[in-house]
Amino acid sequence: MMTNKQTRMFLPVLTMLMIAAFPACSQPQERSDSQAQVQMEEKQDLTDLSTAYFASGCFWCVEAVFESVEGVAEAISGYSGGSESNPTYQQVSRAATGHAEAVEVYYDESVVDFETLVKVYYGSHDPTTRNRQGPDRGPQYRSIAFYQTSEEKQIILDYINSLYASGEYEEGDIVTEVVEFEKFWPAEDYHQDYERKNPNNPYVRGVSIPRLRRFQEKYPELLKVSD
Repeated sequence: MMTNKQTRMFLPVLTMLMIAAFPACSQPQERSDSQAQVQMEEKQDLTDLSTAYFASGCFWCVEAVFESVEGVAEAISGYSGGSESNPTYQQVSRAATGHAEAVEVYYDESVVDFETLVKVYYGSHDPTTRNRQGPDRGPQYRSIAFYQTSEEKQIILDYINSLYASGEYEEGDIVTEVVEFEKFWPAEDYHQDYERKNPNNPYVRGVSIPRLRRFQEKYPELLKVSD
């Protein structure tokens, strides 16, 4: 079994292989006209639920991870962390707006708390790669943990400190931006539930689904119970 140091040394090599093998999340995806016109499905009432916001690479992947967690009612793909209004996928994918691909997570605090969502966040991506996640490169794929209150900010910082204390990371390895939340812009309709609706897409098969499965294997106790 590789040590943490050996694992970190191996990850850049693995990443380069992934980059060569799979298209990036930001590249134009071939899809039929019917797929491009898919409208978001009618959502359940989310009025009484809490929200959290995270960015950790391609939002197709991140959305699927959070939607697998017990207590999460919905995760919506979108853009956050930039200053421009009404950003489009084409703009964000060119890193033209300052936004990152992000998700808006609706959750039931009586079932899952914010600290657990932070655990999910760090347990489902590599927080040591600046402006990159897997085969996707650019500031639009940077790692950002957004907070809405001082309590949420402290939870994020405490969790980062616990990761350092665990010995999993060396001091300075984690490059996650801890940023006060300002605005979330939902992505275009065809991005929503993209992984579930497009299981045969090469990126989904080669990157999104393996990422989800790694998370599920790591934290089976956090998952929704299948019907």
